[in-house]
Amino acid sequence: MDVGGGAAEPSPVPLAKWRSDFSRAFQYYLDKSTPHTMGRWMGTLAVGLVYALRVYLLQGFYIVSYGLGIYLINLLIGFLSPKVDPELEVMGDAPPLLPTRGSDEFKPFIRRLPEFKFWYAITKAFLVAFSMTFFSVFDVPVFWPILLCYWIILFVMTMKRQILHMIKYKYIPFDIGKQKYTGRRPSSSSSSAIKD
Repeated sequence: MDVGGGAAEPSPVPLAKWRSDFSRAFQYYLDKSTPHTMGRWMGTLAVGLVYALRVYLLQGFYIVSYGLGIYLINLLIGFLSPKVDPELEVMGDAPPLLPTRGSDEFKPFIRRLPEFKFWYAITKAFLVAFSMTFFSVFDVPVFWPILLCYWIILFVMTMKRQILHMIKYKYIPFDIGKQKYTGRRPSSSSSSAIKD
């Protein structure tokens, strides 16, 4: 019986070590991509175009595209919705989380699905759908114009409901035309004193 610690620890399984190293490296590059919003979205657009080109050239996998489209609508709704839905707020003593009048205190819009997670989920969805096009089991024969019509109707109805929700609770999920904090500006007397 070796009590002094002479027995060596078992070495980690090579597959588990590789998985851990890959996960760590993937997270590192994912973190590095966070501030590069335009580059991330351009990459996702490229992946989406490659997927669309593959579906067009194969003339199939329309059911995969339809499922992808429904998933993208679901993500878009999460991206356009506030983190706390005003309809679900308790109307008791608690103040509303979104400003409802011009005199209310400015509160920034906090999304239910942040931009980075929105981008990441869309990119993963395109990659999964692209990989599904390599397996013929997912190429279910369907009349694609009907699926397209269903998707357009679903999109219009969902966006109409979301826009009416935005109008009712007076919020805009984009930064266009909103006040931005620019920091404190020095007064003219202190700036002239610095020059002298």
